Amino acid sequence: MYALVKYVHLFSVSLSLAGFFLRGLLLMRDSPLMKARWIKVLPHINDTILLAAALSLAVMSDQYPFVAGWVTAKVLGVIAYIILGSLALREGSSPMTRIVCWLAALAVFGWIVSVALTRQPAGFLAGVL
Repeated sequence: MYALVKYVHLFSVSLSLAGFFLRGLLLMRDSPLMKARWIKVLPHINDTILLAAALSLAVMSDQYPFVAGWVTAKVLGVIAYIILGSLALREGSSPMTRIVCWLAALAVFGWIVSVALTRQPAGFLAGVL
């Protein structure tokens, strides 16, 4: 069961990244697709599946935030990613703010993946810190 939930989680992570990347490109091109209902709804459905899988994995592996340092780092990274992502996709922001926040969110996403792969709180920043 753990392997199945892990694959669901990884697939949802991939969809989340692809969707965020695509929405960022559409936003920068000022595409009318950004107003489509499915563009607004599908990410929430996927993110709900992603969160459910993440919580299930935490319970199955007995690794929780504020107990396992790398899990805590991932949770804090996800919070930063959500904030930066919402700033990047906000309609009222300037184009420069959107691009900077979009790129920063993508960098944070990469760091979160590196934390997951290394199971080290610093992730790819371990060599820098």
